[in-house]
Amino acid sequence: MSEAQAPAPAPAPASAPGSPKPGASWINLAVDYGPLLVFFVAYRLFSPKDAGDAGLGAVVAVTKGTVAFMAATVLALIVSKWRLGKISPMLWLSSALILGFGALTVFLGDPFWIQVKPTAIYLLFAAVLFGGLWRGKAVLRTLLQSAFDGLSDEGWMKLSRNWAFFFLFLAVLNEVLRHTLSFDGWLQAKLWGVTSLSFLFTFAQIPMLLRHGLGDEAKAEVESETPQG
Repeated sequence: MSEAQAPAPAPAPASAPGSPKPGASWINLAVDYGPLLVFFVAYRLFSPKDAGDAGLGAVVAVTKGTVAFMAATVLALIVSKWRLGKISPMLWLSSALILGFGALTVFLGDPFWIQVKPTAIYLLFAAVLFGGLWRGKAVLRTLLQSAFDGLSDEGWMKLSRNWAFFFLFLAVLNEVLRHTLSFDGWLQAKLWGVTSLSFLFTFAQIPMLLRHGLGDEAKAEVESETPQG
């Protein structure tokens, strides 16, 4: 799930053997949202200060920001492999789209491609998840490759369904934002608004996950290892 990258469900807390290393959740956040923050900072750094240069200067700022964004995306892949020991299919797919649309932005000098990229990413993941649901499979389990200890098959199906609809909503929202806001306004809304919305949606799933067994395996293992007095 970066935020120009697809927002990924936050990893569940785990204490059982084989669970993610301490601090892995912070690494996931950096991998997911770091490249977008790099793009925002680079764009603001290179944005024209003189209103008379706003047209060409904005294109140059977007192009330089996109180059930084692409470099940060490659770095995120390396960090994910180094610190987490793997690169999830979701990160592979979103990174491929980022680099593809980023290359179009750089070579054509058109901000349109960097703005439409999130829509393409959201629609891709929505289609993949809906396709899995149609076949009776929770594709999100495969895409994330992260441990949700004890989560039942029904829980995975509901989580996949919820994220499929949320990705579809984000695709529509991105189109509304890019058609109604300036590039700078769209970028601000993307970085702060959509990212915050994704976090709220992620944490809103926790009660449902707990009702479907999240953490039960780790809890049972801890209880079995606790000396009975």
